[in-house]
Amino acid sequence: MKFYVLTLFPEMFGNAVKGSILGRAIEKDLISIEEINIRDFSHDKKHGKVDDYPYGGGAGMVMQAEPIYDAFMYVKEKAGHDMRLIYLTPQGSVFSQSKAHEFAMEEDVCLLCGHYEGVDERVIEEIVTDRISIGDYVLTGGELPAMVMIDAIARLVPGVLHNDESSSTESFENGLLEYPQYTRPEEWRGRKVPDILLSGHHANVEKWRAEQSIIRTKMYRPDLIKE
Repeated sequence: MKFYVLTLFPEMFGNAVKGSILGRAIEKDLISIEEINIRDFSHDKKHGKVDDYPYGGGAGMVMQAEPIYDAFMYVKEKAGHDMRLIYLTPQGSVFSQSKAHEFAMEEDVCLLCGHYEGVDERVIEEIVTDRISIGDYVLTGGELPAMVMIDAIARLVPGVLHNDESSSTESFENGLLEYPQYTRPEEWRGRKVPDILLSGHHANVEKWRAEQSIIRTKMYRPDLIKE
């Protein structure tokens, strides 16, 4: 699976999404991540300008339509096929584990990182297929949300995780939070590992974990229980 990222700040990526597990996945050619600098498609070759004042007035600048459009057309031509273009914006639908699964089924995806006061609405209407937010707050740009999405999606690509079962037992996979986890030593600062986990009785362990998932979800994310 290939991720293309349309951004004004390609230098923000690097080890942020190319280290650790994802770095190994890149080495194995399971995924690839390519940053496309929108400034390279500016019609102002001297200054690389890609923004301008908003019509109607207001604070800040707005990213222009044409450089973004040209950058995406370049990506499509390079890939040799059409693909979904995801615009990272607080106005989008909230990203979720189910969305991660949906995007992980794609051959390639392209992510558009907005900046300043936003993006000219006309290019959004022309080429954007999905508007996605990672939460109800505002960041300085779309780069960090893009990294979050790449990490969440890439780890669902077959072979990226060493143990394919590990992703299926994590929080949100079944609509609940994950059960608590423990490792050695058996006792730490007076706190002991629950006896059930030391019993070796796999059926009882699974039952305990299922119960703990429900208890933990009710305690920390009751909104998920309602859903």
